[in-house]
Amino acid sequence: MMENFIKSNQYINCNGRLLDLNTPKIMGILNITPDSFFDGGKYQEEDTILKRVQDMLADGADIIDIGAYSSRPGAVHISTEEELNRLAKALNIIRKAYPEVIISVDTFRAKIAEAVVKDFQVDIINDIAAGEMDEKMFDTMVDLNVPYIIMHMKGTPQDMQNDPNYNYDVVYEIIDYFSKKVEELKQRGLHDIILDPGFGFGKTLDHNYELLNRMKELDVFELPVLIGLSRKSMIYNLLDCTPKEALNGTSLLNMISLQNGASILRVHDVKEARECVAIYNKLQSVK
Repeated sequence: MMENFIKSNQYINCNGRLLDLNTPKIMGILNITPDSFFDGGKYQEEDTILKRVQDMLADGADIIDIGAYSSRPGAVHISTEEELNRLAKALNIIRKAYPEVIISVDTFRAKIAEAVVKDFQVDIINDIAAGEMDEKMFDTMVDLNVPYIIMHMKGTPQDMQNDPNYNYDVVYEIIDYFSKKVEELKQRGLHDIILDPGFGFGKTLDHNYELLNRMKELDVFELPVLIGLSRKSMIYNLLDCTPKEALNGTSLLNMISLQNGASILRVHDVKEARECVAIYNKLQSVK
């Protein structure tokens, strides 16, 4: 019966605006780090930041996700102050030019989350650690009461790919992990929760593809699911190519994700993802 399960909670409140996730949405990635695996160092000046946001919005992005801390395997750890300085610079630029755009900030730090929501009206917090890397994160998110993306990751960006292993079953363990997190957040009054199963974060190639095949099992939570597969190693290692050559594989896996229940695609290539959503929506309309 799992394949016929329909999620019921597909709206999130973004600063008073309801974002309808019954139709899949596109989250465009803006990395303002010097060392991200695909586009590190490209978007650090005002003109390049604005051009990147302008292009993503023109291509159909519904959300702009800004990251100032690289989470690639083995990434360099930076201070809270450096992360906040990078974000403040970019958010000042973007909010001035595009005050209405829905912005997500990719951070695992409570201090950062509080600052960007209060000072820049950031709409969504995207936490790769689901509160595991900052004990104050859940308290802060409950106080802020903004949509919260929680991701599954084993370990930290510095060590997550050293030897990823699961005692029983990768999907079962992810569901068990989310069960505890979602229950705690809901009991404390935070209901706008989005799940990210964390492709590439403490998972082998086989783990990633098993997870992709079994994504529908996450429907048990009746919550939106965000999928981030864009140009990742599960594509370019399998196809023996580079991240720059992994767009075709990305589009293919994005379509599979949509068919398996993804509510949000987090991508570098907005136009191509928007085309995937358009084709998926057409397929749904002629069933």
